[in-house]
Amino acid sequence: MAVRIQNAGRYRDIAMALMRHGFGYIVEEMGFFQALSLPRRLIMREPIPESKTLGERIRHVLEDLGPTFVKLGQLASTRSDLLPAGIVQELTKLQDQVSSFSSETARGIVEQELGIPLSQVLAYFDDTPVAAASIGQVHVGRLITGEKVAIKIQRPGISPVIRRDLDILRDFVALAERRWEWVHRYQLREMVEEFAVSLLAELDYSHEGRNTEKVGQQFIDNALVHIPKIYWDYSSAKVLTMEYMDGIMLNQRGELLSRGYDLKGIAQKLVDSMLHQIFIEGFFHADPHPGNLMIMKDETLAYLDFGMVGRLNSDMKEHLTSLIIALMRKNTDSMVRAIERLGMIPEGTNMSVLRGDLDRLRDEYYDIPFSKISVGKALNDLFGVAQRHQITLPPDIILLGKALVTLEGVIENLDPGLSIIDMAEPFGRKLVREKFNTKRLRGKLSSSLSEFVSTLVDLPGQARLLSSIISKGKLKVEISVPELDQMMRKLDQISNRLSFSIVLLAFSILMVGLIIGSTLSTQAWNIPVVEIGIVVAGLMVVWFIIYIFKSGRF
Repeated sequence: MAVRIQNAGRYRDIAMALMRHGFGYIVEEMGFFQALSLPRRLIMREPIPESKTLGERIRHVLEDLGPTFVKLGQLASTRSDLLPAGIVQELTKLQDQVSSFSSETARGIVEQELGIPLSQVLAYFDDTPVAAASIGQVHVGRLITGEKVAIKIQRPGISPVIRRDLDILRDFVALAERRWEWVHRYQLREMVEEFAVSLLAELDYSHEGRNTEKVGQQFIDNALVHIPKIYWDYSSAKVLTMEYMDGIMLNQRGELLSRGYDLKGIAQKLVDSMLHQIFIEGFFHADPHPGNLMIMKDETLAYLDFGMVGRLNSDMKEHLTSLIIALMRKNTDSMVRAIERLGMIPEGTNMSVLRGDLDRLRDEYYDIPFSKISVGKALNDLFGVAQRHQITLPPDIILLGKALVTLEGVIENLDPGLSIIDMAEPFGRKLVREKFNTKRLRGKLSSSLSEFVSTLVDLPGQARLLSSIISKGKLKVEISVPELDQMMRKLDQISNRLSFSIVLLAFSILMVGLIIGSTLSTQAWNIPVVEIGIVVAGLMVVWFIIYIFKSGRF
């Protein structure tokens, strides 16, 4: 194994951490002993701790290796579609355990980032941080204009450390892919790249600031929810100055009760605001744990820390709704279709086995009333099926599952009798109405027609290209039955939509003709031509629409 000289010390730290927690065989198989000149006797010194599970040992390795690897584990804990449940459960326990840096350093960073003396910005700066994490810490201050603020300051030197560790992680995964098949199966390369994008964005506090403002816009007319204001004039990539939130965190249940707060009302407010973010706006706080939620003195709910957010476009919301409805209706075929639309079912997937797993999942919820079903658990059960069949789901869908599980834990502590399913019902009805909204259907029909026309226009050129390839003897034919079925379904959809539009056009022309004809002839024979024509044509159109929708290929 080739080790970058400047990172040799870090490679040694990683090798030692692996050996301490029973992963010495990985160190040996990856060739670290020769590359790092490690004494081979070290591998025999630390036996595998039999009292600890695999997930616990992985968690301890990540904790030993510091901020970058802790963050990696926290991100990996959201990928229940890729990792076994036991490992995910342990990774959710990962916490930043770091000491704070000095107030002199914090003051220096603020002045350097803003380019002016601190005294020209702040009338007061509390030297004791109110929170410290692996990437930064938070101090309280007061602007010279009088507003009380929370100032998030990035830890000095953390950026090069994280970038170095990311390079090492990429090297590890590239080497491991050549040695073990399971690395491909768990998609570690994709996970590391996804993690790198997320973590590098977290190093730029302006991303969090923009996320905060975007969610704030959702509740600009809602007096029950408050999102902190961002002071952009006093913020940068390494300093984020925001409105100070004064209240009680939702994890302080005893204090909330002692001060007479209505826990049921808080729970309803929280669920309603989260469902609005998810299903209406499609942009949501992805880590709603009690430490990020606060009740202010006027009983307003405040959200904090928008470093992790999820995004759902209209198609994802539609497919997700279809998936949940299919699960609740115990419809396996609909579940398979929804999973196909949400993720990528790999080649070679045994569809009969997949259907069998979904049937078993369906049976688990067979006699359970809607109000007793955990949405988060139902989604994570589906993610478990996806993981077993190596189905890749969009990261934001996995984030949503994690957010709902976290939300349900908060609600359980506030109001155990509250059902998220019951509160989600009006949002679900709205999504269903949107799905069959005339304007939306026209848009999808127009898009399909445009796609069909483009395909027709491209056909001559594609035919010439195919003819050229065949004449040169370079044609490679590789088609499987599942691919053929998928292609035929797509063609059916396009042809049905085209036929639907043609029928509507024909119906319109027929009506115009009947109206014109009636003005010329009905006065002579006194026959209700228009009424008869509308009934006959209407029945034909209704029959045709029912036929297409029943085929499930519109």
